[in-house]
Amino acid sequence: ALAAWQRPYLNIFKHFRVEEWKRSAKEGDVATLTDTRLKGTIYRIRGSNPASSYLQLPRAGTQSLGLTGRYLYLLFRPLPHKHFLVHLDVATEENQVVRISFSNLFKEFKSTATWLQFPFVCGTASEGTARRGAPGAAPADVRWTCLVLDLPSILALYLRRRYSHLRGVKLCSNLLVRNLCTSDLLFEPGVTLAQARRGDLSCRGVAPMPRELAFPVPKGKKWHDLYDYIRY
Repeated sequence: ALAAWQRPYLNIFKHFRVEEWKRSAKEGDVATLTDTRLKGTIYRIRGSNPASSYLQLPRAGTQSLGLTGRYLYLLFRPLPHKHFLVHLDVATEENQVVRISFSNLFKEFKSTATWLQFPFVCGTASEGTARRGAPGAAPADVRWTCLVLDLPSILALYLRRRYSHLRGVKLCSNLLVRNLCTSDLLFEPGVTLAQARRGDLSCRGVAPMPRELAFPVPKGKKWHDLYDYIRY
């Protein structure tokens, strides 16, 4: 069960006070910006080589975030015409550390006993439908994306391992990041609290996005027309 301080979800950037850089580390070109459209702070990580610029939590590789939530949410936007890379270090119940990486640099899925590499395909909107292309540099019209990773399922499926906790996160260039969050709840973007109550989504384990993690939707617009939602 989730520790009380991690329920119902944990806003990682807020909890670890990422902007103070005491419990997090940054290398290379990492900037803090205010995004008027998203109405909040975002972090821009960019560099000619994905590994040269990054934002890392926790600060030292020897430490652990110790987050046990089933789902990891990453709210981010790849920079257009660029490649990006994200590493997640997770611990199994046998205390083995497995690195889960995804990037639009990877051409195909690869796995070893300690490393899973997922090719990431940026969704591009065309005529209101998401078109899935081949991995490669992000398109010009790449959208803000809510990426949801079901960590226990990924470990069980690909490595037959049992998930224990999230140890660390390394966000490498080139991307914009709004937030990171862990939870045992499956948040459904574009669903309001009223809709959730009416449709009784809670019985399916689906909850509306917490406000501090939600992308804003202007009046008359639909969430899925503006953003991408990808679940692994």
